[in-house]
Amino acid sequence: MKQKGLLKKIKKFHIPPVSFLIPSAIGVLVFFVIPYGIMVYYSFLDNPIRKNFVGVNNYKTVVVNRAFQTAVNNTFMFTIVAVPMAVVLGLLLAMLLDAKLPGRSFLRSSMLTPLMVPTASVVLIFQVLFDYNGVVNKYITAHGIDRIDFLKSSYGMIVVVLLFLWKNLGYIMVLFLAALGNVPEDVLEVAKLEGCTIWQVFWVVKIRYLSPTIVFTTMLSMINSFKVFREVYLLTGEYPFGAMYMLQHYMNNTFASADYQKLSTAAVYMSAVMIVIIGILLFAEHHYGKDFEES
Repeated sequence: MKQKGLLKKIKKFHIPPVSFLIPSAIGVLVFFVIPYGIMVYYSFLDNPIRKNFVGVNNYKTVVVNRAFQTAVNNTFMFTIVAVPMAVVLGLLLAMLLDAKLPGRSFLRSSMLTPLMVPTASVVLIFQVLFDYNGVVNKYITAHGIDRIDFLKSSYGMIVVVLLFLWKNLGYIMVLFLAALGNVPEDVLEVAKLEGCTIWQVFWVVKIRYLSPTIVFTTMLSMINSFKVFREVYLLTGEYPFGAMYMLQHYMNNTFASADYQKLSTAAVYMSAVMIVIIGILLFAEHHYGKDFEES
């Protein structure tokens, strides 16, 4: 009887579903929202110790700083080159593997291998390849071409783009493969019966179903492009050649010099740009998807 009474009390005790979100909400608040608020607060101070409010002076100082301008320009150029290449090549690889090729399971696994290799090992391989006395230079000199100091010239950006693609293409390809598997077969069959070519099926049907994945992979690649500092740092150190000096180099160096107000200001600039770009992508995807649903 006592056990039955206890069971009835347990059944009557109701926990609101929203309460299960409280641990995650606390984690987001403690590790993301509060630190971001502190960062914004520091960006309006002259110094974290004196804490004198200086308004937008830090924003004016940082935006005219030549090192910051160089970092922003290099990061922007890298992003507009590497991100579209990663998305397009990832989609092409996914389409290729979706074509029922023999050995596609092996190809899929091999494309994911870079995700399992430590970054330091990947950088070491690229150093061996693109060093002044590396494999690539030995190959080109054997064909009568002068050596190129890839890591200490404007060609360094090519190395960083290749490193970024090698590291991220496999993951993007898998995401597109999953999205291609969700395209309804009956819609594809109807398109073929209507006389659509393979190219028309791709542009009219598949791309529309892939639009959410395209937006997601673009955002993911963009975020990863802002984190390429780790690879460049291991390749060339704190102060690389000018063409490889990224935004995170600037922030890392200001952190090392304890210039926290400039560091916070640069981080606010970067986060604001990311929010705007991601907002534009989500807005475009929403309207494109809405147009697809109505049609």
